[in-house]
Amino acid sequence: MKWSTKKKLIGFAFVLPWIVGFLLFTLYPLIETIRYSFSDVRVQVGGVRMTGVGLDNYVQVLMGDTAFLTDLPGYLEQILLYVPMTLVFSIILSLLLNRAFAGKKLFRALFFLPVVLMSGPLIANIQSLDADTLSGVKTFFLYQLIDRSFPEFLAVPLLYIFDNIIMILWYCGVQILIFLAGLQKVDSSVYEAARVDGASRWQQFWKITLPTLRPFILINGIYAIVDISNSSTNSITAMIKESMFQTTKGYGFAAAASYLYFLVMLLILLLAVLLLGRGMLERRPKPEKRPKPKRRAKAKRAAKSQA
Repeated sequence: MKWSTKKKLIGFAFVLPWIVGFLLFTLYPLIETIRYSFSDVRVQVGGVRMTGVGLDNYVQVLMGDTAFLTDLPGYLEQILLYVPMTLVFSIILSLLLNRAFAGKKLFRALFFLPVVLMSGPLIANIQSLDADTLSGVKTFFLYQLIDRSFPEFLAVPLLYIFDNIIMILWYCGVQILIFLAGLQKVDSSVYEAARVDGASRWQQFWKITLPTLRPFILINGIYAIVDISNSSTNSITAMIKESMFQTTKGYGFAAAASYLYFLVMLLILLLAVLLLGRGMLERRPKPEKRPKPKRRAKAKRAAKSQA
């Protein structure tokens, strides 16, 4: 067996468990939900009964029921404000955690701990106790100053940070680790050379650190969008879950709403790739192909004859 073939088989062996898991646990539910979205689904004692209704479920989601369209602006606002703030805070915290200081590993673990706590029903209990907001934040002098003196287009995002600072930090755990991995790729000699040339810390950040983190910003932006979209705090996700068990809506309505929601997520992800990955999407010039030996020999003979 050739070494290249052996390498391909080894790589396929590593990917095979994921392929089997996808075929067994993802592909079948995906096909079934597509069928549900075009059917009236009724759960009976003898099993599930489906009656084809065409596009009625999609029409009901968009026109007959106002819950989806009512919750959609709130979801878009959450994406528009949460994702940039999560990326900014993640970069700042990763820069701080990348420095050498006592207890660095402990602080890294503390910032990642909310990623574990955010899963399951624990987040709902935390929110019911109002532990996801700062107590009395609206009485802070800076908060009132921004609310009264700043123009609306600046006051809204700044006040949103104060109101949701805990949730924003909770969403930063995975992004911090990814940015830390990116920061550790930069050789310290690059910063030393920049300092020798007289570059300030600000110039080093814009000329060295930020260009290095650009691919990681795209990855973290996509992760943040998907994470927020699937969060239990999302009103559209909660609406889809609740509609599954309502007699007037059922699984068909929920499946249609989930696929419409999926299309909205795809559009947002496409926009994020276009905005955050502009430098990486630029086409690189293709290397010039070297002529084959026969062609090169003919070219040499033609050059000699012309000479």
